[in-house]
Amino acid sequence: MEIELSFDTSGINWDIIASTLKNVGMAHYPPEVHKRAFEASHTTVFAWHNGQLIGFGRAISDGVYQAAVYDVAVSPEHQGRGVGSAIIKTIQTRLSHCNLILYASPGKEGFYTTLDFRKMKTGMAHFKNRDAMAAKGFTE
Repeated sequence: MEIELSFDTSGINWDIIASTLKNVGMAHYPPEVHKRAFEASHTTVFAWHNGQLIGFGRAISDGVYQAAVYDVAVSPEHQGRGVGSAIIKTIQTRLSHCNLILYASPGKEGFYTTLDFRKMKTGMAHFKNRDAMAAKGFTE
């Protein structure tokens, strides 16, 4: 499948971002909240197929040596076709000088290990909704 990547947040339909995150079972907010988050990010990647937005991801970073990857999602009908890998590899390339961290949805860790991510032994989290995150398998 041929995909095109873009990196600019202008012209993005934020309703698609919110609905895709919801459809794949990830944290989602009103479209204007995602717009603010992506616009404030160091790196953004949007994947397109035949003019349709089918995937995206972003990273926040100091631009020097640390970065964190967030909101990587691909519409369900396009998963398993290399779209997510292309998004992550692009983020890795654009932030090749930085350490990258992320937290994966439970059960998705294997995808990230194929892209050279490794499980952390010292990861910690302070979630606003700690009980819900524990129920979803993110924390002990």
